[in-house]
Amino acid sequence: MKVLNIYHSTTGNTEKVARVIEKTVREAGHEVDLIKASAKAEVDLLAYDFIFAGSGVYEWLPGKPLQELFTKIRKKYFEMGEIRLSAPRRANKKAVIYCTYGGAHTGINEAIPAVKYMGQLFDHLGFEILDEWYFVGEYHPKKYKEFSVGGRLGDIGGRPNEQDLHDVSERVRGILCV
Repeated sequence: MKVLNIYHSTTGNTEKVARVIEKTVREAGHEVDLIKASAKAEVDLLAYDFIFAGSGVYEWLPGKPLQELFTKIRKKYFEMGEIRLSAPRRANKKAVIYCTYGGAHTGINEAIPAVKYMGQLFDHLGFEILDEWYFVGEYHPKKYKEFSVGGRLGDIGGRPNEQDLHDVSERVRGILCV
């Protein structure tokens, strides 16, 4: 199976998760490309059987570089006629959407719009979205320390931590069997 893991990370939290996904996919015997979103990135999503797509959450949305890349990709596929009315499913095209978030004010509710936003590109292209993953990540830089210790989720300093990353690996192993 050909796998893509495309992500954006400003603080390093999502990159930690992305690296564990990449490692676990390789250990499972699959080919995987890891791409950090940027304005210059070029990627053919339809060349992959399985895609992991993730970002940190910034004001309820994924990072700007990922938003801009997804807009570019959506426009390209629309012009090519690959985005069709009723978004028919494509055989053997699957995706998992993930994020890291701090949720200091309203918890996971702050992250849901970002994941839904990212998922729309894949849904429009006919991918089956198998799951949405939400991982807690501390706030950076340290000037936001109060958000990491006093928010709705309690003390999230140091997250994603080893247990969180173990959970990532276990989820990847499980989802690749679907």
